[in-house]
Amino acid sequence: MRRVHGTPSANGASMIQWFQNSDPIVQALLAGTFTWALTALGAAIVFGLTRVNRMIFDAMLGFAGGVMLAASYWSLLAPSIEVANELGWPSWLPAAVGFLCGGAFLYGLDRTLPHLHRGHPDDAAEGIQTAWQRSVLLILAITLHNIPEGLAVGVAFGSAGSGQAIASLGGATALAIGIGLQNIPEGVAVAIPLRSEGMSRKKAWLIGQASALVEPLAAFVGAAVVVHITPVLPFALSFAAGAMVYVVVEELVPETQQEGNEDLATLFLMIGFVVMMILDVSLG
Repeated sequence: MRRVHGTPSANGASMIQWFQNSDPIVQALLAGTFTWALTALGAAIVFGLTRVNRMIFDAMLGFAGGVMLAASYWSLLAPSIEVANELGWPSWLPAAVGFLCGGAFLYGLDRTLPHLHRGHPDDAAEGIQTAWQRSVLLILAITLHNIPEGLAVGVAFGSAGSGQAIASLGGATALAIGIGLQNIPEGVAVAIPLRSEGMSRKKAWLIGQASALVEPLAAFVGAAVVVHITPVLPFALSFAAGAMVYVVVEELVPETQQEGNEDLATLFLMIGFVVMMILDVSLG
């Protein structure tokens, strides 16, 4: 008898059900892999283009910043306050402490980890001085701001599996989708300038996607911590928020203000904020 395979829609439904029933740490790892894949997809534009108009570039960075800002509140800070309430703590305490610690963590990494920002000369490398190659320093610069994105995704899925009423799988999924969407322009924003500096298309793409390889690992760590140490959950949520806000203010916003496209970048930041807000409210 000929075997009858399931329909595509049935297979899709079974995959969704499998994901919903998976361990939160597995969900976080898969979500982090998804956000990395969209970075790689964005970076793949170098195989077709050598340059991107600066206005488009700044608009993309503005959009990414807006998504990160909205996610910091709707997906992380607000749940942190609610979880603290449920645990019987002062509702403001974990949000305030975690938020400042997240910013301090990124500040420390920024001052110690050797890295070089796009478009800067080799002697403008930040952090501890090393003889590492330019390509390695460029990867580390982008990795710095992908760490909090991965942590945010992991903490969100970990909190969804913690049993707290405020946390939901839909909200965590919305965050992963939002981070993934803003990773597409981030991939473009990494790979195209490298290609413009004379790198081969393949190397520019490899560096572009490598900058987000830290996201699945950070997501795994974030989920594992909150799943196994539940009291740390509100602090972990706000920690990820503080780290993301630090990246937006310290890196993304200043970079969009250099070529006279401030109004455009601000508009797209607001659009990114609204897109992420809609995703979180509708799915969470």
